Amino acid sequence: SDRKRYLNARSTITTLLDLGAVPIINENDTVVTDEIRFGDNDTLGALVTNLVDADGLIILTDQDGMFDRDPRKHSDARLLSEVRADDENLDAMAGGVSGALGRGGMQTKLRAARLAARSGAFTVVAGGKIPNVLTRLFEGESVGTLFRASTDRQLARKQWLAGHLQTKGDVVLDGGAVKALRAGGKSLLPVGVVSVLGRFRRGEMVRCLDQHGDELARGLINYNAEDAKRIAGLASSEISERLGYCHEPELIHCDNLVLT
Repeated sequence: SDRKRYLNARSTITTLLDLGAVPIINENDTVVTDEIRFGDNDTLGALVTNLVDADGLIILTDQDGMFDRDPRKHSDARLLSEVRADDENLDAMAGGVSGALGRGGMQTKLRAARLAARSGAFTVVAGGKIPNVLTRLFEGESVGTLFRASTDRQLARKQWLAGHLQTKGDVVLDGGAVKALRAGGKSLLPVGVVSVLGRFRRGEMVRCLDQHGDELARGLINYNAEDAKRIAGLASSEISERLGYCHEPELIHCDNLVLT
């Protein structure tokens, strides 16, 4: 819910990945508080999937995947190789709330798959003891259960950015920046900003306007209003000199920006 923390966490994880590091993220029952508890690592994994806009989530468990009934009680239980995450019939197959296996049970994995699907990501639930399970998955082999999202990643993110966050201010762009954004796949750099309007904090949603006042995009901004005004029109290399720090070289990163 705190978009500033969202940007900070996203930036930290993506920087680690760019450096070739593999982040290990875990909810430790001995240090978390009830106020910030996610409940289980399945949910936490889905939230991180959303956070970094990942293609998919892999959950390894003590079962070979999701079955149409509890395989511990029914010898004829059938492994589901591929399903849609939003299929309501899956709730009964996962055991429902009353039949869940407890923290980390199949019901929580189904909820995690649905949470990951909000950003268009797929989820695979597979047995952790299956030989070479990760290698086989990465090679495209069907292992475990694949939960497909009903919406592709780009459309899901566009819907979230465009429809679920209130705009807090505006940035007015010069002709070059307008052309670059309309071409798609570009971040908004400070050099292309003519003026900054409104009061907003880092991580809040702003509109991107042309000099006629027409909106062409909106996104999560990397600097608060005061600092955005100070660096408007500057090259990214000049941000540190002007502010004494540099969160990001972009005012709005392309991953956090959607054309409207």
